[in-house]
This record gives sequence, structure tokens and C-alpha cells, in this order.
Amino acid sequence: MRAEKTSTPHPASQGRLRIGPAGWSYPDWSGFVYPSHRPKNFHEATFLAQFFDTIEINTSFYQPIRPDHAAAWIERVAANPAFLFTAKLWQRFTHEPSATIGDERAARAGFDVLRKAGKLGAVLVQFPFSFHKSTETTAYLSALLKRFADYPIVVELRHSSWQTQATLDFLREHNAGFCNIDQPVIGNSITPTAQSTSPVGYVRFHGRRYDTWFSDDPKLPAHERYNYLYSSEELQPWAARIQEVQKHTTNIFVVTNNHYQGKAVVNALQLLSILKGTKLKVPDDLRPHYSQLEEIASGMPATPTLFPLGSPSGKKTKGTTS
Repeated sequence: MRAEKTSTPHPASQGRLRIGPAGWSYPDWSGFVYPSHRPKNFHEATFLAQFFDTIEINTSFYQPIRPDHAAAWIERVAANPAFLFTAKLWQRFTHEPSATIGDERAARAGFDVLRKAGKLGAVLVQFPFSFHKSTETTAYLSALLKRFADYPIVVELRHSSWQTQATLDFLREHNAGFCNIDQPVIGNSITPTAQSTSPVGYVRFHGRRYDTWFSDDPKLPAHERYNYLYSSEELQPWAARIQEVQKHTTNIFVVTNNHYQGKAVVNALQLLSILKGTKLKVPDDLRPHYSQLEEIASGMPATPTLFPLGSPSGKKTKGTTS
């Protein structure tokens, strides 16, 4: 499986590409992605849906989506008819595998509101690095995929023991998508791929903070794990991989999880520009912080842009690598 070329049973076609960030509710995005002084009735998802056709809901990893919240979010993005959400499965099924029938009902309640409205693009089943391939874990994963088989499921595996042809065949048998990831490659980490095992393609960017990825320092701020800005040179090989996955899928979702201070939004916009071969509308409040956006912005900024010499404009943040 280490070769990036894919071979799938799906007919060659150009899947519908949707790119966007993971989540939208980050305090450090104020004054970066979002205006510091927000107008009346401002909502983050509505704002982001002006620029992107997807957002990955990550709150569903920590607790099930409330149906009323799901209904409200659907309304918030209604101005963009192409928009689809993806959502992470509750960690009780992946990190603390002891979920009950009641837990399943709770997880389904929010997903079903999104699905009924035609706004659920994928459910991401994300396992930790500690989830290694074995007879027991394979059986568990099989049972979980059967349990949620009525959803468009995508599986994220991070340990290289899963990076085999047998894993791809297993996922195809369960009609589950394979999540291609960019993560710090440390020890037995899954390396970059361009695989597709169902009609749903998925790519996630976690950043390359080798110094913080597996850190257990209690003094380290949680956001530092994802405090990384990809360079254009680092995104180019991934653009080629995304295009490869796109050939074999109906829908492909590309999600940037390097969220600190809006870096996920910057890199999502850059990928969109690379893959579409065009300049784009970009958030005005983000432009003064990231000079890279001037290369892809389709219009002049609302206010004059003065770029600071330090991070996070053009230079990489502490701990990043090329």
C-alpha cells in the first residue's frame, strides 16, 4: 500500500471536490478569520460557507450533535446550496470503545437531521495512533462499520500496521472510505497516500509539528499540536494526490485541521486555488496576517494591508519544518 497509485473498482470520473476547515468555533480566530467586532446575527458557519463548500463538525467527537443544533446549522449555510457537512463519530466508539445502544441512538440523532436535509457528506470514524491492526481490532472495526453502514462512512487510521492492501480490501468490502492524512511521520505513522475505497474520498491535514505531536507536557497549550502553516511547496504534492483520489470517487472532502489562528483557512484557500487554477475571494480580516493570500486573492483588500515581518505572515511558526 505504500505506493500512492490507487486501483479501485469505481469508474474513472471527476468527483465533486469540497474543501474546508475542521470546525469553526475557535476563540483565536477572532480578529484573524472573523472580524473582531461582529455584526448582529453573525454566525461562524454562515461566514465560512461564503468561502467553502464543507466544514468538518468536530464537536460531535466529544459529544453527540443535538438535533436542534444540527437543524440550526443547516439554516446557517443555506445560502450555499453546494455545501455539505462532514462530522466525526463520537470518541466513545473509537477511543473508549464501550458504547451502548443508547450512545448509538444519541450519535445518530444529530446525524439523521443532517442526512434527512441532504447535508451529510460523510461520517468520519477517527481512530488514535494506539489503534494497531490485530485480529481483535479488525473484528471491532468490522462490527462498527456494520453498525453505521447506512451512513457514508470514512475511516481514519494513523498507525502503519493498517497501511496494507488488505486494509484497503477490507474497507471496500464494507463500503467505507479511506482517509488519506498528512501528519508528522514519526516511527510507525501512516505515510502520505492517495487511496480511495468507496465513492467518498477524504483527505485531512493535521500539520507537521514533530515537536508537539506526541507530547505529554501538561504545560503545552493544546493548540500547539496543530500550530502549523503549510507552505505552497508542501501543498503541491497533496494537490496531485487529491486529484488522483478525485478520479475514483463521487465526492471528495479535503479538511484542514491545522486550525490555530486561522492557518487551516489559509491552507484550505490555497488548495482551492491550486486545484481550481483560479484566484478566490478571501476573508479580509485574514489578509493582514498572511501575505500568502495576496497571491490568490481575487480582489483588493477592504483596508490597506501591512504585513508584519514575523510569524504568522510569511514565515513558519516555532517548531515547524520545511
